[in-house]
Amino acid sequence: MTLDILYKDDYFVAINKPSGVFVHPTDLDRNALSCMPILRDQLGQWVYPVHRLDRGTSGVLLFALSSEIAHEIMLQFDGRDVHKEYLAVVRGFLPESGIIDHAYCPPGMAEPVDAVTEFICEATIELAFAVGRYQTARYSLMKAMPKTGRQHQIRRHGAHLNHPVVGDHNYGDGKHNRFFKDHFGISRLLLMATRLSFCHPQIGERITIDAPIVTRIQMLFEQFGWQIAASRYGANQGEDIYA
Repeated sequence: MTLDILYKDDYFVAINKPSGVFVHPTDLDRNALSCMPILRDQLGQWVYPVHRLDRGTSGVLLFALSSEIAHEIMLQFDGRDVHKEYLAVVRGFLPESGIIDHAYCPPGMAEPVDAVTEFICEATIELAFAVGRYQTARYSLMKAMPKTGRQHQIRRHGAHLNHPVVGDHNYGDGKHNRFFKDHFGISRLLLMATRLSFCHPQIGERITIDAPIVTRIQMLFEQFGWQIAASRYGANQGEDIYA
């Protein structure tokens, strides 16, 4: 496969990661596709991941082209100087906006760590289908802006609010996951990294990278009447591995 390159210069390359692909090879599934070796072969040079996205999450994924640059940009991630935006379809009607300040233990850690996510409700819909114990099914389009970078942060915070991300098999609602699979043909995690912004350590300018959503998700947004969101985030002609 070929990865969609969103940005490239002499120091960085950013791709639109498909859902269903790991960032780098993992012992969890030795035969699974991962972005790092694919991009290395595509560019003909080594690449260095500087952050991560969950396997099911699609969107902006940044790599450095040298270990020195990787170290410099990781300092920005650690210092919370990198701005990140995500879109997520979640169960229920979200408040108009809010801040989730909820510490938890990420996988592999023994103690809770601070985790903060700001969010805005972009759109809502109520469908005339009985999913679970209610006669209708309600969903919201969440724009999430994590201020910390904890593993599974948006997924964990959505579940903490009782608004889990649709398609999340770890923290989500199985009834709503099955509804989206059966009714819309979508079984992937509906979480997309749509924007990444950072100060370029070499040129000193702010770089903002946007990732369009895949065609199938844009069609879902249009079906829900979320035309503003669909047009704002554009459409990518590519598809996910697990869409």
